[in-house]
Amino acid sequence: MRTRVLCGLAAGVSLLVSGCASGGDGPGGSVAAVTTAGFPVKVMDCQRRATSFDAAPGRIVTSNAAALEMLLELGAGDRVIGTGFPPGAGQLPAEVAERGTAIPVLGETVIAKEKLLGSGADLYIDSFAAMAGAGGTGGPPSEQEFAAAGIKHMYLLSTACAKNEQTDLAEVQQDIKRLGAVTGTLPAADRLVAAMDSKLAEVAVGLGRLPEAQRPGYFFFDYDAGAKQPTAVCRKQIANAIIALAGARNVFADCDADFKQVGWEDVIARNPDWIQLGVRSRGSADADRKAFDEAEQFLRTNPATRNLAAVQQGRFVRIGSEATTTAGVRNADTVQQIARTVHPELVGGGR
Repeated sequence: MRTRVLCGLAAGVSLLVSGCASGGDGPGGSVAAVTTAGFPVKVMDCQRRATSFDAAPGRIVTSNAAALEMLLELGAGDRVIGTGFPPGAGQLPAEVAERGTAIPVLGETVIAKEKLLGSGADLYIDSFAAMAGAGGTGGPPSEQEFAAAGIKHMYLLSTACAKNEQTDLAEVQQDIKRLGAVTGTLPAADRLVAAMDSKLAEVAVGLGRLPEAQRPGYFFFDYDAGAKQPTAVCRKQIANAIIALAGARNVFADCDADFKQVGWEDVIARNPDWIQLGVRSRGSADADRKAFDEAEQFLRTNPATRNLAAVQQGRFVRIGSEATTTAGVRNADTVQQIARTVHPELVGGGR
């Protein structure tokens, strides 16, 4: 039996254990190569734990909407039997939303340990480095408990691994490839990654060698996380990479975390040129528009923010939170949208 082998490094993490071919990665090492076809497939995660698949899993549980969305985009959504942290109304792309909202919810947050182990799944895709508490049951299943229940345990590299600064979408694309290999949907994964690369290339060509001095300061305002004390996206969050790839400069790229609560005085001190109104989907275009209006109105009327350069000049970016802070195919769309807004003279499409 032939063995499919992926190779390459993402943030210093070996994706699979053997058989690496030379010249497998694309520009910047963004995706892993596939050297042979078929099963078994062997993956190694950020814990350096190898997991082998002799066949594509048929009953999958996802820990949250990030893993679920990737499987839906790959065409493997019919194998998902449950999820935690379910997608809210309008959160998923329109083409997969109906199927996604029909997935049984096993936990509104983290899936309880007993429910996960008794779900009948043969694969659990974990978006978290560690679960602090599994639905109040005292912690996540151990690897021995997963094995006893017949459940293989696979992590998303782009969300579960301890990271350094996020500067590209390499790990996101690796996850799409890995899930494509494991679920037997690699042609779909190739198409998704190629489409992402095409959008990223368009932006990169347009920006050319944009000098650092011409990169405007950019602040992602997570309106739904609370306006009284803002939450910043930091260097370890995927949004940091998205902002950089779009030709802007995350004004909180110096904080060594993924998210961090800051004060409005910190935002004022960094005085961003652009502010993204980070609003989570409300389920309809009209409801989303109203939420964006509310976020903008807050910034225009709040004494602490109304004199910011971005507010004074009306430099707001209206792109939802999910496509910016959740790893997935749509991250490349967000790069393109931000670049077209911030650098309309360089990247086609304008505002």
